[in-house]
Amino acid sequence: MDKCVRREVAVFLQRNPSFDKGSRYPGHSLRARDAKLVYGFFVACASPQASTMDCGATAEAPSLPWRTWSNTTMWGVAGLCRAFLSTLCHAEVHGYDEFTALLDSRKDPAQRSRGLITVSNHISVMDDPLIWGLLPMRFWNKRWSFGSHDICFQTRPLSFFFTMGQVLPTHRLAHSSFGGLGQPAITEAVRLLSKGPFAVDHHRATPERQCFSLQNVCIDPFSDLSIAYTTNGEDAHLAPSAYSRNSHSWVHIFPEGKIHQAPRKTMRYFKWGVARLILEANECPDVVPMWIQGFDDIMHESREFPRFLPRPGKDVSVTFGSKVDTDEIFGEMRSRWQKLRAKIEKRDPQSRDLPAGVLSDELLHNKEAVELRKEVTMKIRNLVLDVRRTRGLPDEDPKEGLVETWLEEGPKREGHMKDDSWVRDI
Repeated sequence: MDKCVRREVAVFLQRNPSFDKGSRYPGHSLRARDAKLVYGFFVACASPQASTMDCGATAEAPSLPWRTWSNTTMWGVAGLCRAFLSTLCHAEVHGYDEFTALLDSRKDPAQRSRGLITVSNHISVMDDPLIWGLLPMRFWNKRWSFGSHDICFQTRPLSFFFTMGQVLPTHRLAHSSFGGLGQPAITEAVRLLSKGPFAVDHHRATPERQCFSLQNVCIDPFSDLSIAYTTNGEDAHLAPSAYSRNSHSWVHIFPEGKIHQAPRKTMRYFKWGVARLILEANECPDVVPMWIQGFDDIMHESREFPRFLPRPGKDVSVTFGSKVDTDEIFGEMRSRWQKLRAKIEKRDPQSRDLPAGVLSDELLHNKEAVELRKEVTMKIRNLVLDVRRTRGLPDEDPKEGLVETWLEEGPKREGHMKDDSWVRDI
């Protein structure tokens, strides 16, 4: 076996001595020792350069096995999506050359000077990852995104899969008391868009949760670094912002926070989390608005058995808008945020010592801060509407973007709504 892989297996055994007692993995026929050897062989085969690389986790990047798992997951899913869209659907991409040129310019993490945010409407449970199946399969074309904690991370296999797919566990306030603007997922996203690495401080997981185990699968098993954070005090996830190579990353977000399939192809109001990403990153991220169509036909919420299968033969399109002039559009708002933050920190010195991406209660709930987030969020929504307009769709009613409009839906959170739209809270 490759010398590098042997060393990593030895580190794994040292950190997890219970794995070397001949016990069996639940549901598998391989003994633990055999499973480790098979895994080591997989790593050696998947990465021919392993013998000349430092395979262990460092402050720059996770271990080679962890990166291999993640790349295999993302490329495998992207390949399946690409095959489905190219062979079973009719797909159109607009703004492709400009967007891929932007991604190519960001391929060297050391040369990036700011993060990248892509933002779009949300019309099906398969939007992400299907839309990325239309991009070239290049090593650096990997986004971070948000996934509902109670759906994507409800079991250990799902948790591991979505962690490998660069999904941040996000609590929805309607389903969890750990949701809201101040949750760790937003902190991680702000840091990923900034210049790192960042210490895991405010949301650090307990010491016993810093090591990999079969009950704690979202931790790099080949790392001695204690960089796990918790979203609810009980779970543990590897903090991607703790690695310098993740500085100024690409983050995709669906600010509607729900799937919204409307006959008139309108959007719901945008939630304010996206404003935190714009206002609090060290440098204002580049922003590319997007508009997607047709994916609701692939996975419409009214579909019957078998619901889990995507429907082929549909027309889909993805439109990438131009990279916006963030200094012109958001520069003044970021300046106001920095002045407001300085004023509050002067009044409350303790808030001055809070780490990046973590806000005091006053900065979270201050009326001026809330109004500023509303303003930024509406500006972002209008950027997406500009791309929507290029697809020949009529302008929305301005009231569509207001929270008050959607309060009229009443307590019903999902399903077939009164305006003939279909909504899923996911």
